[in-house]
Amino acid sequence: MRIFLTGGTGFIGSHFLNLALNKGYKIIALRRSPLSKVKINIDQQPLWIDKPLDTLKSNYFGESDILIHLAAHSANFPYDSLENCITYNLNKPLNLFNSALSAGIKKFIVGGTCFEYGLSGTRFNKIPANAPLEPTSSYPTSKAAASIVFLQWAKEKKISLSLLRFFQVYGEGELKTRLYPSLKRAALSNKDFPMTQGAQIRDFIRVDHLVDKILQEVKFLTNENNKLVKIQNIGSNSPKSILEFSNEIWSNLNAKGKLLPGKIPYRDGEIMRYVPCLKPYFI
Repeated sequence: MRIFLTGGTGFIGSHFLNLALNKGYKIIALRRSPLSKVKINIDQQPLWIDKPLDTLKSNYFGESDILIHLAAHSANFPYDSLENCITYNLNKPLNLFNSALSAGIKKFIVGGTCFEYGLSGTRFNKIPANAPLEPTSSYPTSKAAASIVFLQWAKEKKISLSLLRFFQVYGEGELKTRLYPSLKRAALSNKDFPMTQGAQIRDFIRVDHLVDKILQEVKFLTNENNKLVKIQNIGSNSPKSILEFSNEIWSNLNAKGKLLPGKIPYRDGEIMRYVPCLKPYFI
């Protein structure tokens, strides 16, 4: 099977590349330039294409069976402007999808974010995949708008598309300012770690578990009998507080320093519970 992949040099994309290539999948991967580096060491290399994602003609897709879109613009704070986020997270990918469709690809997987739900997530014990989208900043707003457009596009074109909204993904290769790498860096340096009270409830999923779920979706979607358009939240189904998560990481790393809950205030508008319902929603 041949996969066309965007976002292969990103955190999640790098792990997906490593897993899929080691499983024997053939992958054509898009990157901005030869200078773009994967976030982890990978055992094999895909066939790289060094071009902007909205400039590809149908001959670049190499008879791929499925397109997996993991590329994202400005996915971490501070976010880019709304206009730029819409350009790179909606308009340009839609051009890519149309080129892929003209090349004969009729199966698509799109990576989304739990933050598309925004404020509506506060009204659910477990956020369903069809919850209203009420994002509060530019990046998740652009992803929410893109998800609506991509799902409607798939329905109109009569092709299969799985929109997978990822919850709190962590692991090697993650942006160094995020929680897990910050914890790890402090633990390995024998430093104390100041943090919030940590009462926020989240669904943390290891990146290796996440990419395995994406590969399972590839197998499911490429079954010739499975023609569908759906939304699915992707998480561990094991919610815990940020303090519980931090204590687990701290213990696993045999940290000599101390966690210091309460040393940092919560962010303004902090959402205290953000947990997914993992049941898919078919459109």
